[in-house]
Amino acid sequence: MKEKSALLVIDVQNGVVLNAFEKDAVVGQINRAIDSARANDLPVIWVQHSEEEMPIGSHFWEIISELVPEDHDALIEKIHGSSFKETDLADILQEHDISHLYITGAQSENCVNATTVDALERGYRVSLVSDAHTTDDGSVVATINGKFVEPKKGKSFNTINPATEELLSKIAYADKLDIDLAVKSARAAFTKVWSKMPAKERGKYLYRIARIMQERAREFAVVETLDNGKPIRESRDTDIPLAAAHFFYHAGWADKLEYAGVGSKPKPVGVVGQIIPWNFPLLMLAWKIAPALAAGNTVVLKPAETTPLTALLFAQVCQQAGLPDGVVNIVTGDGITGAALVNHPDINKIAFTGSTEVGKAIARSISATKKSATLELGGKAANLVFDDAAIDEAVEGIVNGIFFNQGHVCCAGSRLLLQENIADEVLEKLKKRMSLIRVGDPMDKNTDLGAINSKEQLNRINEISNTGDSEGATRWSPECKLPSKGFWYPPTIFTGVSQSHRIAREEIFGPVLSVLTFRTPAEGIEKANNTMYGLSAGIWSDKGSKVLWAAKQLKAGVIWSNTFNKFDPASPFGGYKESGWGREGGRHGLAGYLTSQVKESK
Repeated sequence: MKEKSALLVIDVQNGVVLNAFEKDAVVGQINRAIDSARANDLPVIWVQHSEEEMPIGSHFWEIISELVPEDHDALIEKIHGSSFKETDLADILQEHDISHLYITGAQSENCVNATTVDALERGYRVSLVSDAHTTDDGSVVATINGKFVEPKKGKSFNTINPATEELLSKIAYADKLDIDLAVKSARAAFTKVWSKMPAKERGKYLYRIARIMQERAREFAVVETLDNGKPIRESRDTDIPLAAAHFFYHAGWADKLEYAGVGSKPKPVGVVGQIIPWNFPLLMLAWKIAPALAAGNTVVLKPAETTPLTALLFAQVCQQAGLPDGVVNIVTGDGITGAALVNHPDINKIAFTGSTEVGKAIARSISATKKSATLELGGKAANLVFDDAAIDEAVEGIVNGIFFNQGHVCCAGSRLLLQENIADEVLEKLKKRMSLIRVGDPMDKNTDLGAINSKEQLNRINEISNTGDSEGATRWSPECKLPSKGFWYPPTIFTGVSQSHRIAREEIFGPVLSVLTFRTPAEGIEKANNTMYGLSAGIWSDKGSKVLWAAKQLKAGVIWSNTFNKFDPASPFGGYKESGWGREGGRHGLAGYLTSQVKESK
């Protein structure tokens, strides 16, 4: 049966459109959407907002004169953000067997987004139609100096839903010219506004941003899952709350910077260039932006090219919070865009999370400059299970350590080190637990393992995993039917792994676990430290003395005891060796965005 579609036109009313960024752009985009719908015989449904003090009959809530409904169009009145709440929209759609909605409106925040979230949760397929925040080719634009602007050269690229391979949006491709404009905006905001603002006032903005993120948590969770492929349960329960928590935490620091450990009168470093990965798009943004703003810096941030949507949604939050123009600038693009940001001469600090190879390239690029850097890079964490551990609890920790977020975690417990005398029992229980992992639609609240973020990442997982087979390790995965579309990989473990195997040495960044064994605690520590990385580690033991002993021996920046993958804004995060420089989170992470004030000699 052919899918039936309809177009929803939301809140194109005088009082809304007058406040839109560019009225002409709004009208042009929506008229094109309406013309296209009529040409394809799609129903057009107009949704008008109303309030008791200003009902539909008032000029404020009238549809703008440039847009004219036809007699056969449906008109719906709403009093809430979502067009579904306390309206007959669902009945109209059911009556016409509509399963796919095109949604447009004057501005994408609030009512359009609330309707989109509700539609997705009700099982409709949704396509957002360009609004004033988009270019003529439909690409979502960058935000520079508090405004959504088109890229100078007008190029764009696609971002897709990795679970379905469907196009989500066209994204603007920023180049050197756009980076230069963003940096100049950040510099002007730093010099004239943000660095001079009382610290308490800066903290108020961070509190406001945190509260808005909480208010729009459902919206952020849906966009994050659609763009990234992670289960909605993880976006909803982990990513979004933790991102908001980082802004709350650093808001409290804004007027207490003299206690950050860099002197009695610390100063912000200036303009910070920030580059974040695709595994935790919004959370990594919060890790970077919150401490930078609390310290009095301004920011130019580049999200990953495969997951830019929540960063652009965050730009709307900044506007909603009334953040001064230029304090936060977001530019979208690929590695070339990132390189332009790193090499810009007016950047004072680079904060990067990503692969070790790119981190090394950044270090080389800034080595002859005065730029400082925080680099949070790769990992190959060891999860050590000693023979006195609570095995059932350890199994849950192992599963969480490697299969959380499809293994797309730099600190994932991708090497499992089992003491020999309990190895068989742990593996038996681990396999039984893995057989219960539900792989499938990330938007399903019951899903445990979602989609791999991109085809490129899936190919890398396959390539490295195949070397495990060729090098003599034994592969095991539970029976699970993978969807026919999208990028998927089953939860997988390899046994019979030696330290020389590629799967035990290289970061796979996927749901693949390498299992090694050890006889004595000292041997376990030696194997755990036998890696070029030093980001994280896990220890499982009932004896506190053994935990403390092992923690002192392990060469890792973050060590969990009888748990794994637990994060807190107050706790510093970072590694040793090729896992990076500096720390993020806590007082130590905040200090990286400050400089000490040197007293002038008499």
